[in-house]
Amino acid sequence: MTIEKLAILQLTLPIKLHRYFDYLAPIHCDTRLLKPGIRIRVPFQHRELIGILLGVSETSSLPREKLKSAVEMIDDAPVISSEILKLCQWASDYYHYPLGEVLSAVLPKWLRQGKPTTLKRMTLFSVNERSSAPLVLNDAQQKALSAIQSSLNAFQVFLLEGVTGSGKTEVYLQAIANVLERRQQVLVLVPEIGLTPQTLARFQERFPVPIATLHSGMTEKQRFQTWLHAKSGKVPIVIGTRSAVFTPFENLGLIIIDEEHDLSFKQQDTFRYHARDVAIMRAHFNDIPIVLGSATPSLETLHNAKQNRYQSLYLPERAGVAKLPNFQIIDTRHQSLEQGLSHSLLKTIQHHLDKDEQVMLFLNRRGFAPVLICQACGWMAMCKRCDARMTYHYKAMRLHCHHCDAQKNILTSCEKCGADNLEALGQGTERLEQVLKKHFPHYSIARIDRDSTRRKGSMENVLTEIQERKHQILIGTQMLAKGHHFPHVTLVGILDIDGGFFSTDFRAIERMGQLLLQVAGRSGRDEKEGTVMIQTYHPDHPLLHQLLHENYQKFSTSLLNERKMADLPPYTFFALFRAEAHKADRAEDFLQQVKKQIEKNNAVQIMGPLAAPMPRKAGMHRVQLLLQAKKRTYLQDILKNLLPQIETISLKQRVRWSLDVDPLEMF
Repeated sequence: MTIEKLAILQLTLPIKLHRYFDYLAPIHCDTRLLKPGIRIRVPFQHRELIGILLGVSETSSLPREKLKSAVEMIDDAPVISSEILKLCQWASDYYHYPLGEVLSAVLPKWLRQGKPTTLKRMTLFSVNERSSAPLVLNDAQQKALSAIQSSLNAFQVFLLEGVTGSGKTEVYLQAIANVLERRQQVLVLVPEIGLTPQTLARFQERFPVPIATLHSGMTEKQRFQTWLHAKSGKVPIVIGTRSAVFTPFENLGLIIIDEEHDLSFKQQDTFRYHARDVAIMRAHFNDIPIVLGSATPSLETLHNAKQNRYQSLYLPERAGVAKLPNFQIIDTRHQSLEQGLSHSLLKTIQHHLDKDEQVMLFLNRRGFAPVLICQACGWMAMCKRCDARMTYHYKAMRLHCHHCDAQKNILTSCEKCGADNLEALGQGTERLEQVLKKHFPHYSIARIDRDSTRRKGSMENVLTEIQERKHQILIGTQMLAKGHHFPHVTLVGILDIDGGFFSTDFRAIERMGQLLLQVAGRSGRDEKEGTVMIQTYHPDHPLLHQLLHENYQKFSTSLLNERKMADLPPYTFFALFRAEAHKADRAEDFLQQVKKQIEKNNAVQIMGPLAAPMPRKAGMHRVQLLLQAKKRTYLQDILKNLLPQIETISLKQRVRWSLDVDPLEMF
């Protein structure tokens, strides 16, 4: 076949360029198989890459004789369906991330390497032959279920808001049953790997069908296998974390986002997408309903519900006989604390243990102590690569930076004055475990944080042991706050919430309220009454009282009013440019040049360049440039015109930079 007759392939490649590439089709390929979504191997510079076909054309902006020929067509049929391709194109446009990189992130590693779309040995998913009967719903649950059932044929976003323990999962399960009767599939997203086994067990008890999971703790082969089963329709239900939002389905009928407020749904590096928002667009493209569930919805979601973009469904009471816990505030201003524990909390812990009940203590700080200080000169152990203190880990006998992962042995003397009078200040979960062992030596303690659950399967094992009541005292960070059901926990102690009141992050109070109620929700979830004790140096803070004595809806309404007056999201929209370099002036100079490229526009405010809240991390100096607009379209138009101009800035080769649309963290 002559070069004039060869088809021109429009490809996207897994490189950080916002453009497509033209290649000539392989000489002997069957042009009937050239469909969008197939993989094609092509030469690129001095290597070969695997691209995704977007389309076929007869013309190119380049002369045909300058076009390279593709090496081979890997697939006979698309590995990326038209639905997923459309979703990825939207995500690429909205988050301004190269489509080739988006598609590369979506495909299993197995396929990114050019391997075949089949496996010689496919493990079958175990199926529970017996299914448990659905529970009897209360009036609020039934109303929510009926609303979802009536929209199974159309796009609709539902906000299922209910107090902790209100039976949101039972509403999910009964809605899923209706979808399965239609021979459709369901995608359930959860924020953390730790929630997956618990959710899977609950679903397997109810449905005698194959149920698959997708999360980063699986091997590449396991992930690819689930991907294939979902794509072929062999798996009716997929439960996964953030990246599962891009899983292909043969016939998707419903999407559920559990704990929709959780920060884990936002990817914080490379392709910075929000799985909740991508899922909403996927439901829109597929014309199916999506349910956003939470006891503490994000302010963005609540704002959309108030604007009637989402339909609100509210569950005001706990399901069954369980009652909401009683809250008690412990004023620590005039008390002497023993390693962060008040006398009244210790006394109440003993009271609940005497009744053969479980107790949970929450401290969102792992390690033994956050500060190692010299009492002679005031020197503190700082990370040499970050503007941050190193955390003292007692068991490992190491100092550990939780930002860059730098570690070193415990010091025996001060690096500044040489004195051996070093003191560990502050409390972490390790230290809390140590002091509780001293007070309650005859009770088993389970500590759940990132340090104690590093080994594969350790999280599942300790959760099972808690359910079997092998541990009486539970200590944990926010890993324990996310949707876990501990029926025998009747006391929750929250040791330190004050940081959320005075943070420089405008989202801190929202997150403090969400975390407090989520942690408190672990108490009294069965027949026994629950108690929540909160230690604070600010017992009279009005937002704390509103949160505890009214409800989350009034608390969130107050925060929304504050955001509106301050012109903050969700009433305005942010895009954040980050730059980092070995020299601070390079990062700042780069963002100054980015700023100059932005056309003067009264609709968009520009703040910066400014040093990041943590100016130096992992040896890199970090600078930020914030764009703010009252309308999303204004911001998107600015970014669309700006990115091609950034490619012309020569200094970009000497910095690492990124763009975060709708940033949730400003670190």
